[in-house]
Amino acid sequence: MNCPKYGSGNGAGPARAYPGAGAQTQTLPTLIERLGNIVMTPKTEWLAIEAEPTTVAQLYSGYVMPMAAFAAAMSFIRMSVIGVSLPFGGTIRTPMGIGLVSCVVTVILGLIGLCIVGFIINMLASTFSARRDQRQALKTAAYAFTPAWLGTALTFLPLGSLLQLIAGVYGIYVLYLGLPVMMRSREDKAAGYTAAVVAGTLLVGILFGAFGAMLGEAGRMTGIGSAAIYDSHNQDAARAQAR
Repeated sequence: MNCPKYGSGNGAGPARAYPGAGAQTQTLPTLIERLGNIVMTPKTEWLAIEAEPTTVAQLYSGYVMPMAAFAAAMSFIRMSVIGVSLPFGGTIRTPMGIGLVSCVVTVILGLIGLCIVGFIINMLASTFSARRDQRQALKTAAYAFTPAWLGTALTFLPLGSLLQLIAGVYGIYVLYLGLPVMMRSREDKAAGYTAAVVAGTLLVGILFGAFGAMLGEAGRMTGIGSAAIYDSHNQDAARAQAR
């Protein structure tokens, strides 16, 4: 039996059989349906996700890459199209070319980072009386990132930064609900398991942030560091305001 693929968005996907379901088949949710379900009803959605025989390739091509691209596109629009308003007037925009390069780099780092988080989830499994299963761990990481990915669109709203923070916290809650189902950890160890994964994820973010800082420094000489360009424009604007 071939593993299922995500539907094309028309509300119907190919049939698939869940383990232990016998002759009964269900359709795999479309991308939009999965987004809605994991955000609105995560507790029951994790049960469906756990039973899906989705391969790593299908997970990345059908869910992770579109969502990572969406988050990067939101950042590009915010920084290069709309721009960032200065406290005393004026707007800073990252040049389009620099923004596009940054967008591509963001997607690549996001895909790599997600793989690392999946590895962390799997590596910590035995510590919290859970099973080790790299595929299920990667699925857990991917779907738990959903609120954070969607939260990048909130930056266009008033109090966008606060709303993004709330979305990130909700993602932690989604992870907390998913670990006992996906990795079959004990319920009484779910909180500790979640905290350990979040700590590991923050460490990955710090390492990637350091890499981004190095890229920005290189951009001062090569012209491909969005962080460096932004900082340079910021300084120029500050000098203009001082006059």
